[in-house]
Amino acid sequence: MYKIHLYDKILSPIVTEKTTNLSEQNKIVFKVPRIATKNDLKKNIEKIFKVNVIKINIINKQNRIKETRGRKVKVQGFKKAIITLKKGQSIDLTTGI
Repeated sequence: MYKIHLYDKILSPIVTEKTTNLSEQNKIVFKVPRIATKNDLKKNIEKIFKVNVIKINIINKQNRIKETRGRKVKVQGFKKAIITLKKGQSIDLTTGI
């Protein structure tokens, strides 16, 4: 197995209306690689952002077929992680990683 750098475990933050509402509950949502595990994510996020992670929920979005202008297009699936932080802590997504 190959060694993965800290920043390779977090692809991008997911910023939508729903995830913005989750930030009120100390939750942040990231798009992560399919091989990412909860333990790896917890260690990496704590090292990178210097916060305490309480819980991680992972959602695996499957591939799907979408019809656009009468053509069927395959939409690639992905894995996303909902990170619950300790009360009073937050991650500023505007700084970039």
